[in-house]
Amino acid sequence: MKKITVWGLAALLIAIWGCSPKWSEEDKGSYKLVHNEGGPTLGYAPTSGVTILTVDRFAFKDLNKNGRLDAYEDWRLPVDERASDLASKMTIEQIAGLMLYSGHQSIPATGNGFYGGTYNGKPFAESGAMASDLSDQQKKFLTDDNLRHVLITSVQSPAIAAQWNNNAQALVEAIGLGIPANNSSDPRHGTDSYAEFNAGAGGKISMWPGTLGLAASFDPQLMKQFGRIAALEYRALGITTALSPQIDLATEPRWSRFDGTMGEDPKLATDMARAYVDGFQTSTGADEIANGWGYKSVNAMVKHWPGGGPEEGGRDAHFGYGAYAVYPGNNLKDHLKPFTEGAFNLDGATGMASAVMPYYTISFNQDTVNRENVGNSYNKYLITDLLRGKYGYDGVVCTDWMITKNTQSVDVFQGKCWGVENLSEAERHYKAIEAGVDQFGGNNEMGPVLEAYQMGVAEHGEEYMRKRFEQSAVRLLRNIFRVGLFENPYLDVAETEKTVGNPEFMKAGFEAQLRSVVMLKNQKNTLPLKKQTNVYIPKKYIPGGKNWFGVETKPEWKDAVNPEIAKKYFKVVEKPADADVALVCIDSPKGGVGYSLEDVAKKSNGYVPISLQYGPYKADFARETSIGGGSPFENFTNRSYKGKTGIASNMQDMKTVLETKKQMGVKPVVVVVRVSNPMVFAEIEPSAHALLIHMGVQDQAIMEILTGGSEPSALLPFQMPADMKTVDEQFEDVPRDMKCYTDSEGNTYDFAFGLNWTGVIQDERVAKYK
Repeated sequence: MKKITVWGLAALLIAIWGCSPKWSEEDKGSYKLVHNEGGPTLGYAPTSGVTILTVDRFAFKDLNKNGRLDAYEDWRLPVDERASDLASKMTIEQIAGLMLYSGHQSIPATGNGFYGGTYNGKPFAESGAMASDLSDQQKKFLTDDNLRHVLITSVQSPAIAAQWNNNAQALVEAIGLGIPANNSSDPRHGTDSYAEFNAGAGGKISMWPGTLGLAASFDPQLMKQFGRIAALEYRALGITTALSPQIDLATEPRWSRFDGTMGEDPKLATDMARAYVDGFQTSTGADEIANGWGYKSVNAMVKHWPGGGPEEGGRDAHFGYGAYAVYPGNNLKDHLKPFTEGAFNLDGATGMASAVMPYYTISFNQDTVNRENVGNSYNKYLITDLLRGKYGYDGVVCTDWMITKNTQSVDVFQGKCWGVENLSEAERHYKAIEAGVDQFGGNNEMGPVLEAYQMGVAEHGEEYMRKRFEQSAVRLLRNIFRVGLFENPYLDVAETEKTVGNPEFMKAGFEAQLRSVVMLKNQKNTLPLKKQTNVYIPKKYIPGGKNWFGVETKPEWKDAVNPEIAKKYFKVVEKPADADVALVCIDSPKGGVGYSLEDVAKKSNGYVPISLQYGPYKADFARETSIGGGSPFENFTNRSYKGKTGIASNMQDMKTVLETKKQMGVKPVVVVVRVSNPMVFAEIEPSAHALLIHMGVQDQAIMEILTGGSEPSALLPFQMPADMKTVDEQFEDVPRDMKCYTDSEGNTYDFAFGLNWTGVIQDERVAKYK
């Protein structure tokens, strides 16, 4: 008789007694799936050393490889119990790694620049590596620094992203406690203006207008639809956290991040914020694990607490010259509403956004307890007293990127340690932790976090600091557990390719683009135009310059629209004399950043106006003394630019409109403006018979509206100023406080204004929000 092993005997007894395991295994190549009958599907990599435990006939992953089922490995238990158990098992080094959020990672990493990396010490092109391989730097921060939150930027393709995810998850599954990677993304659903939409055709990813364009629909359900579709595509790419939405109230019209917001109206922005987060976070049906969270959920990290909109003079806080948010109208309360009444007050079962990012800004004189003017992530009043205390928020608070790094001047893209420039990097980490922060954006190294821990031990004792670190660990782990990553972090590449940019999603995005275009003027029913009308489309001048990273671009003239798209709607002619209509496509004025080294060279303070008009503007109505001011890199505090002149770098856009009008005589000129900020229309509106604006759409969407394929229905989610005087005199923190432009037809370009083919839109959206 053959001998029988203990496990064989157990299997025999289970079979006799009808207690066979309730799971089966499926080999997927680089990973295996374990299907629990009546339970979740598990995924693990055979190379990771993880084995499957059978308990009560169900399968569980032995992530820490100790041969027994720990509470954090038991998918039957509530998330908080699992997170608390795991946090208690983690070393301080492991928690410190969990508190890191990586710098920007492109897949594959290319070059030596901002997104650079190497493979076995060589550039990607010379390495022979696969595009889905992990770079040397990624391997280091995942293994040596215990980092588990990765910010992904560009990817070569959806399939490569999925393969990279599987490689990263297999690596971290093999380490320590088997904590999966929580990968994230900044918004990635923008439009390629040149791309063509074909019904039934797919693309790299669905293309939508930006959130400001979606807000122009005045329809929160459209925003929610975007969130749901975007979440499905994110999950197919291995992305489980969205570093969005940007729900700053856009009360300062000159701010360079204005077009990433949901507009300036508190009620509209609040409703849109709620819809966005509900769309991203909510799983339903078989995809739901518990409380609305599940396998199709994406954590939403709302930004930027307590509102980054009221930047003094419109200068942005990525640089020291824009460090101050100011409140001349004493109106912090409106800036909190998209958070407290929107993102923290969801209709869906997830309840509130799972993470919050404070902005770089010093919210000047808003700390009513400690009277401290430091960057928001360092401010204990704003994080602990207000966010966590008054508003009861217990989700993750993650700093904006690189706030703990050093900087050398107010005009260089480096660290953003506003108000704490005199502290060491480790001291900045400790101050942020004491303020209530859980995580550090853009930091790949755990060393400064460990130093901060020791500072806390010296001040409060080991027990206090261990408890404080576990508190952050539980918050961070919740967001990994709730989306099912501990059960199965692996992706089926074929499913990814079918999901991302599928025809249904592409169609929804294109239809949303059509609903985001605002018609401001339609003199004598110039629009819609008949198809194959003779149309002259002048080229567009693109001014040169430097981006934030110092990369220079040269000026150039280029086609204003994709000529192949235009030819499908019009007979495009080369000369105005041969045209029945002219179509001029331009950008809103690019009025600068509010700081100039040329001004410094003139022995002035460097601060200059940001203009919302094309032509020169002298800031005679700016405030005499700035509200915010002061930097270790400046020997003055008054950042006023009164009496100085600003000019748009793309003034040629205005000239193109005026020249085209002159060339066309009495024949109609249609002007389409890609708007990034509110603008002064007095310079170009009189020369336009019809005027449309958009916040980022495909050229094809514009053509559809121009030719009547779709009727314009969007409304202005912000005001258009009458002149720069009203811009300089408005309060940075107060919504809808400008004198608005009135055009030659007698229409005022105020919040909630828009035209359709029959005239001014007066519907339930206008009644609700205006």
